[in-house]
Amino acid sequence: MDFASNRSHRARIGRAVLRRLPLAGTLVGLGLAAWLVATNDLTAVATAFGKIGFLGLAGVVLARVVAILVCGLAWARLLDGLVPAPAGACLILRFVREGINVLLPVASVGGDVLGARLLTFWGVPGALAAASVLADMMFQVGTLALFAGLGAAFLSRVPSPEAAELAGWTLRSLGVAALLLGGFFALQRTGLVRVLEERIAALGRRFVREAEVQPEPRPQVQGALDAVWGKGRRGRLAQSFGLHALAWLFGVAEVAIVLACIGDHPFGLTEVVVIEALGQAIKAVAFLVPSGLGVQEGGFVLVCGLFGIDGGTAIALSLAKRVPDVVLGLPALLVWQNLEARRTGIGPAATP
Repeated sequence: MDFASNRSHRARIGRAVLRRLPLAGTLVGLGLAAWLVATNDLTAVATAFGKIGFLGLAGVVLARVVAILVCGLAWARLLDGLVPAPAGACLILRFVREGINVLLPVASVGGDVLGARLLTFWGVPGALAAASVLADMMFQVGTLALFAGLGAAFLSRVPSPEAAELAGWTLRSLGVAALLLGGFFALQRTGLVRVLEERIAALGRRFVREAEVQPEPRPQVQGALDAVWGKGRRGRLAQSFGLHALAWLFGVAEVAIVLACIGDHPFGLTEVVVIEALGQAIKAVAFLVPSGLGVQEGGFVLVCGLFGIDGGTAIALSLAKRVPDVVLGLPALLVWQNLEARRTGIGPAATP
């Protein structure tokens, strides 16, 4: 086997492994979910979930709608002044990104990748669309880290050895996350993306016959990133960061609504902030598990237990937070398919 064939073979193996990662994550999530079902009283879960009621679930869905809209505005601020794409496109596509991430068997970044592609349907250059999503994801992860740090600080005040241990573990993990975020930001700001683009382009030309080589544009993603992070844009970047930080607070509202409806456990600001912050952090760590299946439930059981909230209530809380995933995610997937159909000119035949 020659060098080119060997590289091609390894590339196919790598793609096959990447395709199977979400499946492996799904199996892990299903196993964890089955374990939670086996070790908790399903009657208690059903009773707690029933107490939430229609109005409670409607309140959770409304809070999620506002959170996604705020995130869409944060994305739009990154593009403001760089491209005439309407902010409405970012609002629509933010719902699509969320719907893909929570309902399809992909890692939790699959919707973001597709969101960058769909943004080009509004005339946004592909490089700039990709750069905006990279920056948007960085702000989302960065604000989650700060939110989790706030939750850990609140948790450290709880007089419990278990709470102190979890708070310490969270803070140490956030230290590692800070280093990774710093490296990711450095990758965007130091020109390494341009080097990677050039190497990938050179590698592609190496294995293409000379007659097939077409003139290629110079790598543009680094230039787009430089434009997003450029001088004179600090105000827009700060607004985007602040909007992402605000969006996490609507998750706190979701937890407060559910616990208030169930009514079996008194709670305050400390409890709801810690439950949402650490629950989201645990789910984010397991991003390879589609929609955090089983992981979200296990995280809530763990954190809620620190405040004397039983497992049935914790699982009911997690299920309530999954209701917006379905109620908002299914229409978002339909919007995605409609966008694809309009882009390609393929649609259902007209009925006579």
